[in-house]
Amino acid sequence: MKPLAKTLGIVIVALIVIGAAAIWQVNRFLDSPVNVPEDGASFEIAPGTPFATVSQRLADEEIIAYPTLLRIFARVSGKAGSVHAGEYFIEPGTTTAGLLEQFTSGDVLLYSFTIVEGWNQWDLLRALHAHPQIDAQMSEEDWPALLEELDADTRHPEGLFLPETYHFPRNTSDRKLLRQAYGLMQTVLDEEWPQRDPDAPVQTPYEALILASIVEKETARADERQRIAGVFARRLGKRMRLQTDPTVIYGIGPGFNGNLTRRDLRADTPYNTYTRGGLPPTPIAMPGRDAIRAALHPADGKELYFVATGLGDGSHKFSETKAEHDAAVAEYLKRLRSNRNKGM
Repeated sequence: MKPLAKTLGIVIVALIVIGAAAIWQVNRFLDSPVNVPEDGASFEIAPGTPFATVSQRLADEEIIAYPTLLRIFARVSGKAGSVHAGEYFIEPGTTTAGLLEQFTSGDVLLYSFTIVEGWNQWDLLRALHAHPQIDAQMSEEDWPALLEELDADTRHPEGLFLPETYHFPRNTSDRKLLRQAYGLMQTVLDEEWPQRDPDAPVQTPYEALILASIVEKETARADERQRIAGVFARRLGKRMRLQTDPTVIYGIGPGFNGNLTRRDLRADTPYNTYTRGGLPPTPIAMPGRDAIRAALHPADGKELYFVATGLGDGSHKFSETKAEHDAAVAEYLKRLRSNRNKGM
């Protein structure tokens, strides 16, 4: 029995040594940095990819050295079935264990897309289609169906998507981004509408979007938004026509050539605020939160008119009377002619 016991002891010790060596080797492998360039590397896992394929691809791309070891560890630890599909950015210095943790946490590479204040629906769709990481599915004909899915009260998309920067993984659909932007716009309206001034010239949140979109198109200056909203509020209160060029341009449509003529101002459309009273039927652009807030908190005052100064800073000259306004317009035209003569 003693020789057998001695042999068994030797075997047990050998197994312990081998096991310890194996554990040491695995830990060393897991704690070792993966092989990526100094500026990092991207690695994409397609939906439904088995982990065996993932580990082998990592080896084929020389990111790791022992795919079988990684595969066994992932299976034993239960992480092999928790890997998320997506595109990952592997930072220099990332360990094999850290890489597996990145895969299982879904820490995918994110891209950004910004909806700019003042964009219209055509600008938005064109920018979505131009983004290389966005899966473009939408066409102009798809707007009504999307808005129905969103349970919107209108089938006209203008003004419904909040200008903001959105972050997303590769191949996110334009529909998904639009749903997110619509939801954020509803959140902003839910926050801002209850705080509106009692004398704000709008009856519904949608009317607030309409007025805000006009303010957004009239000025990019934060110090003028409420003042311009105040002019429009007083004109609406006096039943004066808004007479704002951006609504006329919107009514012309995407074919507008950049030259607004007297004939355009006389041509009646639902958006021509020179020929029709009140607000246009829909927003004319995507207004940001600040423009919405200005529409709901118009500045007090007596000014009924404004015109660009032509100073190159986006500022406007405000007037209380038609005579003052006519003088401001004449001053603007004079400055415009002077700038042209100087080649500015």
